[in-house]
Amino acid sequence: MINIRNEQKSDYEKVEKITRDAFYNLYVPGCTEHYLVHIMRDHQDFIQELDFVLELNGEVIGNIMYTKARLVDEDGGEKEILTFGPICVMPEYQRMGYGKMLIEHSFTHAVNLGYDTVVIFGSPVNYVSRGFKSCKKYNICIENGKYPSAMMVKELLPGALGEKKWVYYDSPVMAVSEKEAQKYDDALEKKEKEYRPSQDEFYIMSHSFIED
Repeated sequence: MINIRNEQKSDYEKVEKITRDAFYNLYVPGCTEHYLVHIMRDHQDFIQELDFVLELNGEVIGNIMYTKARLVDEDGGEKEILTFGPICVMPEYQRMGYGKMLIEHSFTHAVNLGYDTVVIFGSPVNYVSRGFKSCKKYNICIENGKYPSAMMVKELLPGALGEKKWVYYDSPVMAVSEKEAQKYDDALEKKEKEYRPSQDEFYIMSHSFIED
């Protein structure tokens, strides 16, 4: 039995544990994603209506969260958009389609709330099947004018971005303090930081850019 619903306060601890277990040592030794989840809920850019958990037989096994972001065009016009993350599924249930369910469910609700575009950072292999494309194809760059290989875009409504050139800005909540994140992590059940090959993959992807 699968059920997707909005996160409740009673889910907070479980969701943060799932996030920590899913990301620990994946991109770097340790992780900060569970601390981001912890502080995101109280930030003005957090969208509570798009904060979902997935239950399997009554147990929460996954979560997706959204914050507001924005695009600025060449004339200084702003467009409010979305970014999601962290999205997580308990390690033992990964690669079974549950993340896909959370994404598709949240897309439907995002459109109903009036949003038409989602920009994320991640591994393209995980998201192109969900309709995400390179930011370069939509002429969306970051503030320095570069097009990160890991930045992908999904038009929830086709044609929403038009032919303009855009600069992407995420929410200030995404600028996580590593010192504060470590302090928060130190108060939790001890987990060993270690090297994994996925950390090198992440480093390469996160430092790569698409050229003209």
